[in-house]
Amino acid sequence: MKLKIFMPMLFIVAIAASSCVSNKKYKELQANYDKLDSNTREMRGRYLLTERNFAVATDRIKSLDEQLSSERANNKQLQSALDKCLTSSGQGNVNISKLVDEINSSNKYIQQLVNAKNKSDSLNMVLTNNLTRSLSQQEMQDVDVQVLKGVVYISLSDNMLYKSGSYEISDKAGQTLTKIAKIIKDYNTYDVLIEGNTDNVPISQKNIRNNWDLSALRASSVVQALQNNYQVDPKRLTAGGRGEYNPIADNNTAAGKLKNRRTQIIITPKLDQFMDLIGKAPEKPTQ
Repeated sequence: MKLKIFMPMLFIVAIAASSCVSNKKYKELQANYDKLDSNTREMRGRYLLTERNFAVATDRIKSLDEQLSSERANNKQLQSALDKCLTSSGQGNVNISKLVDEINSSNKYIQQLVNAKNKSDSLNMVLTNNLTRSLSQQEMQDVDVQVLKGVVYISLSDNMLYKSGSYEISDKAGQTLTKIAKIIKDYNTYDVLIEGNTDNVPISQKNIRNNWDLSALRASSVVQALQNNYQVDPKRLTAGGRGEYNPIADNNTAAGKLKNRRTQIIITPKLDQFMDLIGKAPEKPTQ
């Protein structure tokens, strides 16, 4: 009788213990989910901010170009009117003097626009020189650096970064990442987005569902390398994957696929920093 009573009690205790473990596991999973959800929202917010800053910068350059074209057209019309006045005996000196003043004023405004445009171009040149100053010729074959409207794009080839068919950082990538990490740390208040990209060939790896997963995992590997190996502040870093949906070349050729398999490091100044840099950029001599 004692045995019959004891066994059901053990069974009840076992169920209760199992229930406690399941509940604990559920809470852990819920906490992890909440953390991931929060990180995703933060990453989305930072990405949208980067897009907004980039759009503002692009609009500024476009506006300068449009104003410059418009003022040059206006200047041309004024010059034509002046030429007609000079060749017409019926026109008085008052009209000629007025046209000369307008042309001088237009030339002065054009010069101001050219100076503003040159400052933007100079900023791009300064940032590019800073980024490439320590890279060797061999490294530059696997690293493409562009500065567009104050935003720095460093594109790293998969052949240099990762082990074949993997998202693990290769040993040969260490030297190049060391130099890029130094550049990132030089601009220590800028946001840094690491963006993975693939070609359109479906991935067939265990635990990697598709190219979305692969691109995100590769971006995450670079973020963690910058944080753990090169002490870049993780608060500045965002990892994102774009899969096969952001190609820069034709995926129908081997050369195109090679270009599309890349990881981009995008260094973005905040809007106020960007405008400050525009003001401090050295002026080019006018043509």
